[in-house]
Amino acid sequence: MQNKISDVLLQNWDYAMDVEDWAPPLSDALQGVDSIQASWKPGEAGNSIWETVNHLTYYKERLLNKLKGLPQLPDAESNDATFTVTASGEEAWEQAVAKLKTIHASLREVIEALEEGIYDWGGSGHAPGEEVMSLILHDSYHTGQIVLVRKLQGSWPSHRSFN
Repeated sequence: MQNKISDVLLQNWDYAMDVEDWAPPLSDALQGVDSIQASWKPGEAGNSIWETVNHLTYYKERLLNKLKGLPQLPDAESNDATFTVTASGEEAWEQAVAKLKTIHASLREVIEALEEGIYDWGGSGHAPGEEVMSLILHDSYHTGQIVLVRKLQGSWPSHRSFN
């Protein structure tokens, strides 16, 4: 049985957030992180976990709105401006993570509904399939950064078990 390209995208979408493959998924990278750890920065050259979560949420929400034909979020002043945190505390941190996961799940539903023509795009910009794959790679890149920040702060387990 041959897989559709949308099935492959969906499988990789799941690897990015929930399913361990070659690297930890984002949900594992965020598991057990509290607001203090999420706010910690590895010096001037790095972003906090919370800043990275907000950055990921911004781009996921933009793609979700685009694929659903909803109004776009206002353009960020720059890519760096998407790495912002405007709140503090455990409740705000938990809300940030919940929003990221909710938007990710909503995008999963959209990806699941994509047809084989997802790479044939008559509109401007990239085809939906290209944008989804780009976001999967984007998630993986930033998940690696989150794991590194956790290692630097000593909050990443020295030994992990996974299936």
